[in-house]
Amino acid sequence: MKKTLLLGALPCALLFSAPKPEIPTYNKDIQPILAKNCMTCHRSGEIGPMALTSYKEARPWAKAIKASVASKKMPPWFADPAHGKFQNDRSMPQAEIDKLIAWADNGAPEGKAKELAANPTFVDGWNIPNPDLVITMPQPFEVPKEGKVDYQYIVIPMNLTEDKWVQMVEARASARNVVHHIVVFSRAPESKWLRGEAQPGIPFVPPRTHPDGRPRSDIGGMGNEILTIYTPGNVPDIWKPGQAKFIKAGSDIVLQMHYTPNGKEAVKDQSRVGLIFAKEPPKERVATFSSSNQGFAIPPGDPNYAVTGASRFAREVELMSFFPHMHLRGKAFEYKLITPDGSSKETILKVPKYDFNWQLTYKLATPVKLAPGTRIEATGWFDNSPNNPWNPDPKATVRFGEQSWEEMMFGFYDVSFDAKLQPRDLFRPAPAQQPSPSAGLR
Repeated sequence: MKKTLLLGALPCALLFSAPKPEIPTYNKDIQPILAKNCMTCHRSGEIGPMALTSYKEARPWAKAIKASVASKKMPPWFADPAHGKFQNDRSMPQAEIDKLIAWADNGAPEGKAKELAANPTFVDGWNIPNPDLVITMPQPFEVPKEGKVDYQYIVIPMNLTEDKWVQMVEARASARNVVHHIVVFSRAPESKWLRGEAQPGIPFVPPRTHPDGRPRSDIGGMGNEILTIYTPGNVPDIWKPGQAKFIKAGSDIVLQMHYTPNGKEAVKDQSRVGLIFAKEPPKERVATFSSSNQGFAIPPGDPNYAVTGASRFAREVELMSFFPHMHLRGKAFEYKLITPDGSSKETILKVPKYDFNWQLTYKLATPVKLAPGTRIEATGWFDNSPNNPWNPDPKATVRFGEQSWEEMMFGFYDVSFDAKLQPRDLFRPAPAQQPSPSAGLR
């Protein structure tokens, strides 16, 4: 009787213990997470330092995966969630982080073979479907083991006999460990940019000054449009049906190649660009612009130096995406929208911890319509102090320049607009409506 009473007094939790949580396995739980978040970069031939496309590949890295996702170092995503929502948000849900941690903590089991799903399909390394046109550097460029490599401009004729609208575009570096960035321009046949200087297919380094001594900036100009920008970890440009970028018949491709020697060995690069054309002319044209500033001088030792640039549209446009760009002293970045009357400012993207090694495009979940007169203001903050571990020289006054030890401040962004307009029209007020001859007659 006494024994019975004692048992009856025990808490229910001791009599009926809760079932242990199921241990995640690679085949059932982890492969889908890696496929969604990691395999674009972590596969053979891509920038990830290890492939994660199979259990055999992922198992040795289980503890490293745990550390990277727990600290939110991976997947790379730096937008402040308090400002704006983005369709390509890479931040990993906490439930997925918890599964990866539990998998690593429990010995990283493989699981049942029947529960394994197929990996995403990648086409010959492309992250877009088979391109309609592939443009390849005519010859490899050898990047030395050490030293400075000036920007290389490579003009490649496309030999297009008719106008084309580009629905998707992707630039791919073949030597990803030495390619800092690729800017892909289309140069219209009437453009004088680099003509008489750069010969087709031959890398060219423009002089840094004009004959009269004025600084020269070779970033194209109106009539030369940015098709895409490649940086490590960035994604291809894919626009929805009815939107596309324009390439005029007779245009050339111009590649702006920024190489950084890796200090280990000389490497040959032969980058390429893939284009997929729209099947019919779009209603909306897409173009890339920038709120930028090249006239700054960052003082020695300054830990928080701000540089601001702005642009104003005279026509209605829709704002689609952002691509902030700085170098090794880059600390934070912010875009603001300022109403035509200046009465209101709205922060639409804030990057509180800019990372030079992961320069990302931030694509708005819902494009924002901008009324004529709206300003896009971009501000970059720079850390030129000794506390910045990436700072090449805290004692230097830092100005605009192409090399990573110099600085840049470009607030790139994409807008869409009526395809009947030209990009230059966006900065000119619409012509006044003329009254019809019969106006006022009844």
